[in-house]
Amino acid sequence: MAGLVRNAQAGDKEAFVDLIESCKQGLYKTAIAMLRNDADAADAIQDAVLNSYENLQSLKKPQFFKTWITRILINQCNRILKRRGNIVPIHEHPELEYTAPDTSGRAFIELLSKLEEQYRIVLYLFYVEEFSIKEISSILEMNENTVKTRLSRGRGNFRKLYMRENQISCC
Repeated sequence: MAGLVRNAQAGDKEAFVDLIESCKQGLYKTAIAMLRNDADAADAIQDAVLNSYENLQSLKKPQFFKTWITRILINQCNRILKRRGNIVPIHEHPELEYTAPDTSGRAFIELLSKLEEQYRIVLYLFYVEEFSIKEISSILEMNENTVKTRLSRGRGNFRKLYMRENQISCC
């Protein structure tokens, strides 16, 4: 990926298209996890791609392209959430599209969408996008200990939600 980034920075438009193609699914899933609306997710992704294209020269470490563009996307999603007042009508909650019939993954995403945003985004970036705690800290611009705390609390909230949804009693 670092080679593609360097080529794109040198002006190779096809290399930039290849970069975006390689991370478009992750960008979509991140946007939909935050915004819960296809139209807003598409707007956020479009703005993030345009912003990254215009500012590609400012990326100093090509190996962090995915982290960098994800940060841009999250900032864009936050702008949209702020603009709309963080209100999503129930009838606008889309069904997520999945490329594989992985029912365990679908159940995870559905349960994840019921968590508070601060936990949802950290759990999503950690478990689905497989970013490290350090990378999540950089993407969300927060202290690593805050990321660890949100992961821990998010796991606890997820566990409680899972148990309640599946009517499992503890102890």
